[in-house]
Amino acid sequence: MFTQHTLESAPAASRPFIEATVEHLGHLPDAVSKLAESPEMLGGFLQASGLFEASTLDPLAQEVLVMTIATRNGCRVCIAMHTGRLRQLEADPALITALRGQTPVDDPRLEAMRQFTLRVLATTGDVPDDQVEEFLAAGYTRRNALEVVLGIGTYTMSTLANRLVKA
Repeated sequence: MFTQHTLESAPAASRPFIEATVEHLGHLPDAVSKLAESPEMLGGFLQASGLFEASTLDPLAQEVLVMTIATRNGCRVCIAMHTGRLRQLEADPALITALRGQTPVDDPRLEAMRQFTLRVLATTGDVPDDQVEEFLAAGYTRRNALEVVLGIGTYTMSTLANRLVKA
């Protein structure tokens, strides 16, 4: 139903996003080629993901959040892509297995990230103070708590769009 665009077939406003993605990754992912149908969607996701990647959360914590969203929302392409990213980060295979299986992870700090992400979602942001304190006690900051919301928004947008276009 959705076109797998190339640089030539994509709407003109999506072409700079495609070029930047190919330059950054060395190839054009299926998801990007299909999201290119909407320059607003593609541009919005790329901008939001860039902001999230620049956050003060370490890369492994970011990936725990992304995999929590990807598995929760059933985005197969996201799970595959971010499993690869976790491997690039040399993450413990047990961590990857737990995240893919939506089960607790062994590392207490990363489990705090996973739990806090799920709590923000479950409470639509109205996380009880004691649960925010648990997140902070795991070594995160109030800034990180807001960055979790940024990550949730970014990767909810991505997972839903990827499922819609059947990436």
